[in-house]
Amino acid sequence: MASHRRPKQPSRARVTVLTTAAAAAVVLSSQAANAAPSEKPSKDEVKGKVDKLYEEAEQATEKYNGAKEKQEKLQKEISTIQDNVARGQEELNELRDSMGLAAAAQYRTGGVDPSLQLFLSSNPDDYLDKASTADQLSAQQVEALKEIQEKQRELAQERSEASEKLKDLASTRTELGKKKQQVQTKLSEARTLYNSLTAAEKAKLEADQDRASRDSGRDVLDSGSASSGRAGAAYAFAQSQLGKPYVYGATGTGSYDCSGLTSAAYAAAGVGIPRTSEAQSTIGTKIYSQSQLQVGDLVFFFNDLHHVGLYAGNGQIIHAPRTGTVVRYESMGTIGGPFMFGVRV
Repeated sequence: MASHRRPKQPSRARVTVLTTAAAAAVVLSSQAANAAPSEKPSKDEVKGKVDKLYEEAEQATEKYNGAKEKQEKLQKEISTIQDNVARGQEELNELRDSMGLAAAAQYRTGGVDPSLQLFLSSNPDDYLDKASTADQLSAQQVEALKEIQEKQRELAQERSEASEKLKDLASTRTELGKKKQQVQTKLSEARTLYNSLTAAEKAKLEADQDRASRDSGRDVLDSGSASSGRAGAAYAFAQSQLGKPYVYGATGTGSYDCSGLTSAAYAAAGVGIPRTSEAQSTIGTKIYSQSQLQVGDLVFFFNDLHHVGLYAGNGQIIHAPRTGTVVRYESMGTIGGPFMFGVRV
């Protein structure tokens, strides 16, 4: 016979728990819905974060430039040493050959002098010690042995120096790879963040940057300031590069990073200056007052001096700012870091 018992009703405690859980879920859902719109950062917040990432990328870029410059210097030094070693080995072989010819001549005239025979099969250093009191060699042979001895010392020293520089080169190449990766990582993060903006927001930021650059350019033109000599020639070169893109590690002529532009500008004026901003800050005469700057002076920003440009007059500079921008005029007050000092080359 079928059972007609009523289904068991949930307890009052269980109903209370379920009701409370449902209410909490509604509250959390409501909070999440309200919070969702504010999770997306504003255009200005994104710009601030992107600018910071680009600044960090530029710091890494200058360290990358330094490592690259060191690598190129080491490669040249190693090449020079290796050439010296090759020439030295040829000279040593010629000296040994001449001693061998002397031995052959002695053999033809009645046998090889025992002392010379000993040399040909021994270390010259040891032999000279043993033969110094024996008076068994001619003065000419003694001089030849001393020359061989000195040449061997020079070659050993140069080979040791080359070995150390090769180790340094390997370490520098590793460092170079790390710095390059740091730059690429920062740039990738900045691009991802920038791409989170809408098309309209991107257009607004670009328009603001273009307007600021045009305004700075007008301020420079209105100033009427000019420079002569090499500083003037460097400045004129920088002006001719306006509009060219920033690319990390680039020194022209199609693109530049900050110190790449300044080093190329002075090279065009016939002055060789170091490659990196930090190294460029150590040359010439330092100028700490902005009011005393002249057109063409190098100007440095941030505590670690990782950014440099050329002074353009009226508180403006020409520089290659960062990835995503071009060589342009800009007010010193909008660089994003403090003016540290200028350098008159």
